[in-house]
Amino acid sequence: MTDETPETDGKPDYEAQVREAFPEIADIEDETLREQVTEAWVLGLERGGWADVFDVPYAWNIHEKTNVEHVRGVTRIAVRSAEEQRDFHGADPDLDVIRAACLLHDVGKCYEYVDHVDDEKLLDPDPTYATEEIPHSLSGYALAHEVGCPLSVQRAIPHFLGEVPKRTLEAELVKSANSASSNAITQSAMGITLQEWVEKYSQTSD
Repeated sequence: MTDETPETDGKPDYEAQVREAFPEIADIEDETLREQVTEAWVLGLERGGWADVFDVPYAWNIHEKTNVEHVRGVTRIAVRSAEEQRDFHGADPDLDVIRAACLLHDVGKCYEYVDHVDDEKLLDPDPTYATEEIPHSLSGYALAHEVGCPLSVQRAIPHFLGEVPKRTLEAELVKSANSASSNAITQSAMGITLQEWVEKYSQTSD
């Protein structure tokens, strides 16, 4: 959590929180896409009723690591991989799509994890949205769609097997970077691999 949560008229300034938490947003070249990524996070935090973006945990049972750390890790891993694909293999991945999709791939946790944190981390969750009934990869897609993100970004957000039948190069990068970051987090927090965590704790299959 930040030392001082930005507030506007007594309510959290979610836009300021998001821009501070995710400096990678500024690396998106397309101005409209930068604003869409920010708007999706603001909507997620507002509807989830979070006091601070840093209060959203990485997983329902791993609170030592924040969702912010994971999302940033996924973005950094995917961008570096894309640069290698471009420079070493001669591929042409779209870095704006990759950055936006990585930054939004877990925004749905703003909805899904409200029942798994202490009450002081929440303000006034909207029960229309704040529920664990919908997996975060799907609610994240819905948020990206709602704010008008391009289809190329939307289709790279659902990251569980089978959610998007035809996967793009960018979507595969998001998925693989998500696994790489998640493996690092489950190992450092619980001493187990991501697959072991999924088998023991996850309600979805990868």
